[in-house]
Amino acid sequence: FPPIRVWGTIGFIAAMWMTNLSGSKANANQFIIAAVAAVLLGVYSFTLPKCPPQRTIAKDASIAEQLGLTAFKLFARYKMALFFIFSMFLGAALQLTNMYGDTFLDDFKNVPAYGPESFVVKYSTIIMSISQISETVFILTIPFFLKRFGIKNVMLFSMIAWVLRFGLFAYGNPEDGLWMIILSCIVYGMAFDFFNISGSLFVETTTSPSIRSSAQGMFMMMTNGVGAFLGSKVSGYVIDQYFSSADGAKDWHNIWLYFALYAAIVAVLFAIFFRHKHDPNEIANPAH
Repeated sequence: FPPIRVWGTIGFIAAMWMTNLSGSKANANQFIIAAVAAVLLGVYSFTLPKCPPQRTIAKDASIAEQLGLTAFKLFARYKMALFFIFSMFLGAALQLTNMYGDTFLDDFKNVPAYGPESFVVKYSTIIMSISQISETVFILTIPFFLKRFGIKNVMLFSMIAWVLRFGLFAYGNPEDGLWMIILSCIVYGMAFDFFNISGSLFVETTTSPSIRSSAQGMFMMMTNGVGAFLGSKVSGYVIDQYFSSADGAKDWHNIWLYFALYAAIVAVLFAIFFRHKHDPNEIANPAH
């Protein structure tokens, strides 16, 4: 799984570099690039081998079963309910990076000491792509870390990495603090991969085959759906109310510090309440 999954991230990096180098990181051309890429990908998909469903739905199956809604029953299990709740919290943390990372770097153009000609400002998207480059590396390390430390600890490493991600941004700048920005991008690889990929494997090894696909969909909904929605709405409100001046300038230092505090609270709560016994054979043989 990791060697295949890594190519999605490579595509992410290619898109970031293309929009930045073409001068399209902050205008409508980025959407034209995305539309053309989507059409090409759609056409390419027709060349892929047939992949029929692994099982068929019984004729007498309920509407809930046909729509995959049976995965909601997993909330009745304490461990799975906690896992999905923390997935939502981490999905919110990911959204904070997606929404504000490039904007944060670009805003250094308004600081007289740096200005619009600063390397960090001109190539903010490329610098942010270091996060995805790091992601490709950390994906490949996941089998080792899971075998050695177990799923709970690996996911906890992810949460601690989110604290570092935001904390380093809080103190970074385009000159003597550039190393903090770059290190923050490197740490992102662990922050993203160690929860998202390990979380998918956790769902794979703790659910029955009959609802496994629906459970994976639930995991994605809690991270990239509910978590992302709440992360964008709540953070937007908080930043506008407490960290923005009358002229629209943002107090990025304190914004990132509060984001780091949020991630730290989530990590502590996860360490206390989420219980999972590490079984090395479980990762080696997820089909069982």
